[in-house]
Amino acid sequence: MHYLDNAATTRVLPEAAEAAVHAMCEGFGNPSSLHKMGIEASHLLEDSRKTVASALGCLPEETYFTSCGTESTNISLRGAAHLHRHKKGRIITTEIEHAATLNTCKQLAAEGFDVVFLAPDRTGHITPAALEEALTADTVLLSCQLVNNEIGTVQPVAELGALLKAKAPGALFHIDAVQGLCRVRLTPKKWNCDLMSVSGHKIGAPKGIGALYAKKGLRLPPLMFGGGQEKGMRPGTEPLPNIAAFAKACAVRMAHFDEDYAHVAELAAYLKEQAAANLPDAVCNGQGDVPHVVNLSIPGCKSEVMLRVLEGDEVYVSSGSACSKGRQSGVLRALGLPKARTDSAIRVSFAPFNTKEDVDAFIAAAKKGVKMLRR
Repeated sequence: MHYLDNAATTRVLPEAAEAAVHAMCEGFGNPSSLHKMGIEASHLLEDSRKTVASALGCLPEETYFTSCGTESTNISLRGAAHLHRHKKGRIITTEIEHAATLNTCKQLAAEGFDVVFLAPDRTGHITPAALEEALTADTVLLSCQLVNNEIGTVQPVAELGALLKAKAPGALFHIDAVQGLCRVRLTPKKWNCDLMSVSGHKIGAPKGIGALYAKKGLRLPPLMFGGGQEKGMRPGTEPLPNIAAFAKACAVRMAHFDEDYAHVAELAAYLKEQAAANLPDAVCNGQGDVPHVVNLSIPGCKSEVMLRVLEGDEVYVSSGSACSKGRQSGVLRALGLPKARTDSAIRVSFAPFNTKEDVDAFIAAAKKGVKMLRR
């Protein structure tokens, strides 16, 4: 089996699974309980918060646990908008965001906010000039990805954040860092970032756990109401097994950050080299600033058909965001690529456990697919 769809989700790390099992079977107290088991669970919760905060580049008191990146993004965008619900000012985002951002912003537009979607340049980047043109005095929020989940471009968040604060100092800056966690060193304060979303299952933690960075002193209205856990930002009994697993995954991945990055970069270079030699008309889409996401098109080979061919040889990739469920990529469309390119796009995404043998299996299966589909 050759799993190359790690931008969709990752295999749970053994260390993370062990941490989850321990929290489920041994340290299973409720962190809000006042007896010994509750206090021990509370200590595990706060130790985990410190570990995740370190990976986020922020303070533990700025780190809130959620169920996923989508929830963190919804808390951020809807919370920031609610702070300005009477003003109904401008919200700026981009055309190439994850559905969690795009659909939340569309809903806010339906509620009367002035929402602007910035177009990327041909390489998949949002330029400061594009942001400056969209900024108005009543801008209340900017939201953009750090790393694009389909083409791997890294946005110039430091420049965008500095420009936002200079032109609209009262506006909040939200970054979707789901694909950046443990792949790019996160420095929210240097980026003038107020809110940042991450998710655990992209780095070897189980599905169902995420985190939200909220700048110290910033209080957003919650989406839900309950017992006041997570300082009221995200009430509900904390899923301690998932949190412990998330913290362990962060610890493992950050401890091996440099060697993992170098290994994945070597795999990405090898993939492009082998594609050029064996799939001569294949072309890469987007600039691909991070190595773990490589998006390429094989003209004349429909993505959904090629995926079935690859799956037959136990090679697992995707045609884009898992959340799009096979729909044509809005990201590639926003780049202005011709339909033949978007219809034949394949995303290969790596994790540290991948090897050159996985790449070889992909190339061999893709060659077979080309032969079949161009018969």
